[in-house]
Amino acid sequence: MDVQKGDVLVMKKKHPCEQKADKMLVLRTGMDFKLRCMGCGREFMIPRVKAEKNIRQILRDGL
Repeated sequence: MDVQKGDVLVMKKKHPCEQKADKMLVLRTGMDFKLRCMGCGREFMIPRVKAEKNIRQILRDGL
């Protein structure tokens, strides 16, 4: 799966914050993804395999 820095991922599961956001901004890629919740702003690391299973859609600015 071609995920790049700056992409917004629409996830199958919502983040358990007050806003229940399902969109995550990609800050770093590699073996792990560093993501930022678009609702509460929390940053967290998640293994690539786990993240790729839960991606519903990839939103890019240029496309």
